[in-house]
Parts: sequence; C-alpha cells; structure tokens
Amino acid sequence: MVVRATYTLATGQALTIVQGDITEAAVDAIVNAANESLQHGGGVAGAIRRRGGDSIQIESDQWVRAHGRVATGSAAITGAGQLPARYVIHAVGPIWGSGDEEHKLAQAAACTFALADAQAVRTIAIPAISSGIYGMPKNISARVLRQAAVTYFESHPGSSITEVQFCNIDELTVSVFLSEAEKLFSE
Repeated sequence: MVVRATYTLATGQALTIVQGDITEAAVDAIVNAANESLQHGGGVAGAIRRRGGDSIQIESDQWVRAHGRVATGSAAITGAGQLPARYVIHAVGPIWGSGDEEHKLAQAAACTFALADAQAVRTIAIPAISSGIYGMPKNISARVLRQAAVTYFESHPGSSITEVQFCNIDELTVSVFLSEAEKLFSE
C-alpha cells in the first residue's frame, strides 16, 4: 500500500489516494464494487471473496434472502471474513449507459458512508466503483466519489469517519484520482 497523497477537508476528514490491493487495506471497512445480487465472482468483488473467504459470500447470500437484491445506488454491509478490515460494504454502482449514472453512483457512496457511520467506522477504503466492467469512465467515477465524500461530510458533521482512502491497484486509476483530488483542492 503506497499513499500517493492526502488532503484534509474543511470538515476535518482526510481524503487519501492510495495505490495497492484493497484486500490488504488496514482500515475498519473496505468497499466492494458489487452487483445487485451480491454475487462476488470477478473484479474487486472476486478478489475480496478470495482473500476474505467464503463467509463473505455466505453473509451476502443471507442478506439478499432477508432483504432482496441491493438496488443500484444503494449498499449492504457484511463482515470481512479473514480480511484485515472488520466490514465489507457492498456498494452497487450503475452500469454506464443505464441513465442517471452520476446520481446513482453518488447515492451508492452516500449509502456507503451512512452504513459506515452506523458501525462507528473511522477509516474506509473505496475503489473506483463502476469504472471496471460496468464501463463508467474513470474520471467520472473519481469526480463523483470525491464530491460524494465532500457532500456527505458537510451534511453529517458528527460522522465517525476520519479518513476515506480511495484505493486502487493500477497506476492509471490512481493517477485519475490524484488529478480529481488536485482539482478540488486547487479551487
């Protein structure tokens, strides 16, 4: 895990750009870029399931049986199995081209932060939701997630969250997140 940059918001939270494997993040919660049925087969979801163990899929299946599918723009929470984190928050971002994608991604992020607050999470790591197989351009994912964090913390001054790590494994995605963060702090 390599910290590439840290920015502090006026609300006190740190936004950190990290390059590395999210399954190794030493945080309270990691975010899974999930699908509505919480089937964790490929991409970030598959990596989380493989590293964290079967309990993550078992808990996800139980969640879906109890509550139904997780709607796009929403999130669910499970334990983290054998991962260093305590929780996995499964955020369902939109498929690019489905309509109103930026709003749906912002909603998924807000739901993620609310679930984290409900568990008194202090640190959370988030990948570039929807920018993989769902096809959202990386710059849009980065901008929306960054702005969703700012908006959430401005409207929730009592948030337990002290740090949001935007954690991605590849250099291209990390560079896009760095660029978007620099735009925010140069305004």
